Amino acid sequence: MIDQITIDKIMDAAQIVDVVSDFVSLKKRGVNYTGLCPFHDEKKPSFSVSPTKGICKCFSCGKGGNAVHFIMEHEQLSYYEALKWLAKKYGIEVKEKELTAEELQQRSERESMFLINNYAHTYFQDTLHETSEGQQIGLSYFRERGFRDDIIRKFQLGYSLEKRDAFYQDATKKGYKTDLLVKTGLVIDAEGKYYDRFRGRVMFPVHTISGKVVAFGGRILKSDAKLAKYQNSPESEIYHKSNELYGIYFAKGAIVKQDKCFLVEGYTDVISMHQSGIENVVASSGTALTPGQIRMIHRFTPNITVLYDGDAAGMKASLRGIDLLLQEGMNVKVVLLPDGEDPDSFAQSHSASEFMEFIAQAEVDFIHFKTQLLLKDAGNDPIKKASIANDILNSISIIPETLTQNIYLRETSKLLNIEEKALANSLGKLNIKRRETEFQKKKLPNTYTQNTISRGGIHTTNQSPLTDSSVPFPLPEDVPPPFNEYDIPPPELINYSSQNTSPFEENERCIIRLIVRYGNEAIRIPIDNDEFWDTTVANFILYMIGEEDIIFENPLYNQILEEVKPLFGKPDFIAQKYFLQHSNPAISLLAANLTAERHILSKYHSKKQVVETESDCLETLAQRALLELQDVRMTHTMNGLMKQLASATDASVMAEIMTEMRDIQIYQREINKRLGERILIRKPL
Repeated sequence: MIDQITIDKIMDAAQIVDVVSDFVSLKKRGVNYTGLCPFHDEKKPSFSVSPTKGICKCFSCGKGGNAVHFIMEHEQLSYYEALKWLAKKYGIEVKEKELTAEELQQRSERESMFLINNYAHTYFQDTLHETSEGQQIGLSYFRERGFRDDIIRKFQLGYSLEKRDAFYQDATKKGYKTDLLVKTGLVIDAEGKYYDRFRGRVMFPVHTISGKVVAFGGRILKSDAKLAKYQNSPESEIYHKSNELYGIYFAKGAIVKQDKCFLVEGYTDVISMHQSGIENVVASSGTALTPGQIRMIHRFTPNITVLYDGDAAGMKASLRGIDLLLQEGMNVKVVLLPDGEDPDSFAQSHSASEFMEFIAQAEVDFIHFKTQLLLKDAGNDPIKKASIANDILNSISIIPETLTQNIYLRETSKLLNIEEKALANSLGKLNIKRRETEFQKKKLPNTYTQNTISRGGIHTTNQSPLTDSSVPFPLPEDVPPPFNEYDIPPPELINYSSQNTSPFEENERCIIRLIVRYGNEAIRIPIDNDEFWDTTVANFILYMIGEEDIIFENPLYNQILEEVKPLFGKPDFIAQKYFLQHSNPAISLLAANLTAERHILSKYHSKKQVVETESDCLETLAQRALLELQDVRMTHTMNGLMKQLASATDASVMAEIMTEMRDIQIYQREINKRLGERILIRKPL
């Protein structure tokens, strides 16, 4: 466990923009920052980061929270593991009580596998540098490859001993469980006999975007036709090769700074380029490029340059990777290295400036590269030339932006000497066919419902046929990022769905939101004889809840109310900060979501016929929130009484029910009279 004082230190130090920037390329927009959401696939930025509130929020998939919640979701960590992650980042000492045997047993399997990988990568490094076998074989190999000692240590390279089960024996002595050693792929189970997967190999640890070791690659040094040259960790609970890129942890800062990423094939390509001074480089590690890997790069930059070996076999097969890059909205350039060279050898023999100068002169867009590559086999054959044109048009058709398509179309016309109009007709047909296919995949409903929040609850205000003008998805390509001058997302990005378990959920949530977000704000409430009560939002709400003897159905909301009662008398208490940094992760996440929710007050509410902010009318909002909760509660009670009346047979019982219903009707009429003008609020749930 971590004490609240330490949690407060971590939360004060963890600047949300700084934390998110480690994983997402952010651009300033007004007072906030925006970027591509790291939690789902998107090409238009809907992920907003607010430095003033200390929270982030995706207005498409809904995920977000404070810095801790972001790390929990992104790194799949528990609340306390995320706190320790941030503490390490900001150099804050965390003193924990020693875990009991029961608590140790409760550690998740996933966390245990990461602990094993961390132990393994330290073990392999120590073996490389501190054992005679490691120095004579592993370290000698790396040095012969031209790697400096500082680069060897930077990439945490290692060595696994030739002995069949050296690592397994050491790991089990340290207390690591055999079944988890097998699940990570470090150890192989051969019918009850265990041996090391990477024995006799130099080791390349694969890091996640945040620096955790998620897998290993091992290269064998002896000549043996029966053994694969490279051996990689198998897929596991923590490792999915389609979502990892070798070197991304070391490259992400340089990628953002240079606004470009170089893509190569192997581990040594990345390491040699780093050593030469080019750090914005990652590798697909010999596997086919995947959408998950591309999206990881796209978080930091839309610009990518693919480096191909001069004599690379199967280059045509790699063109599929370029099509995937185009489909994800990347700006793609291609560099073909001189014959006999690969990024590793070229970086070893050239300085960074020489390498960059060569790239600047040699890189071409994918149209030129693909055309030149395919034309080599076509010669003067018109059929083959037409096939090449169709192949290139297929690539152009998957590019999301129409303007970019048109530019590439013009280039293709020039390169193939085919009339642009003819190519445009073919491209148009491909675009129509592709859109029809995508439409079928989405299986859109026949109608959509537009909702507004009125008097604390959701009410359907419009339902219309699904037409081209009414479909809220997807956004047109020329629409700017989804934020306007009020920093409010448009309806297209608002998720109106809700999974309420209580008929009062929306009303209770509205009240708790006012306490968390505006609890300390001063308001003036009118009372009898033209007098006013000067108080705060929270004090007014707490007083009225006490007067009406209201208990919320949501236990989390009740906990917030109970905690807040004794705290609002303290001069240094700030509700929003207190709940955002709460030791209960459920409450801190709730506070972050409540803080992120955005409301639009209707123009009808304002006498000046302009949109007002919430802070302009907190007195009205606080009073109305309480009245609306009472109104909904009365309606719920009335519905229950009507059901009782329908099933009642005794006349006296029926008379009692009807008397109670009349009392409620009188009370509701008074509430509705006080509510007066309706305030329409539209918000994401």
